[in-house]
Amino acid sequence: MEKITSFTINHLDLLPGIYVSRKDHAGSEVITTFDIRMTAPNREPVMNTAEVHTLEHLTATFLRNHPVFGDKVIYMGPMGCRTGFYLLLAGDYRSADIVALVTEMFEFIRDFEGEVPGASPRDCGNYLDMNLPIAKLIAGRFLDHCLYVIEEKNLVYPE
Repeated sequence: MEKITSFTINHLDLLPGIYVSRKDHAGSEVITTFDIRMTAPNREPVMNTAEVHTLEHLTATFLRNHPVFGDKVIYMGPMGCRTGFYLLLAGDYRSADIVALVTEMFEFIRDFEGEVPGASPRDCGNYLDMNLPIAKLIAGRFLDHCLYVIEEKNLVYPE
């Protein structure tokens, strides 16, 4: 069996960033899958599930309510390795096309106050597994160390 494309990326050289992971076709529509890599794989600690879960609730809320991209969001969810998220958008995009969106999203998380949307027993299957303070810290770190200083090496997968 052949490796899927995401397993052919050299994770030893992969930096935090925004990468086009793949492009698929659904009828005449292009679906672009982005790898939003928040930690350097195998070199930095992974995110704990509580932070990932909190980030998931906040990113979903932000993206689904976004005035430009809200109706283009197919899916946003965590990677099993807990080093980042996958974002699927309807449309043919490059990584650079969504830097502003991802920056705005992580600023929303960093600055978020109040109850995490959907963090109740009625709305979520594991509502107690949340950590807003650490999710905000992770968002701020990603902004400061990657998004605010983003370069080509953070937008194109390593060879």
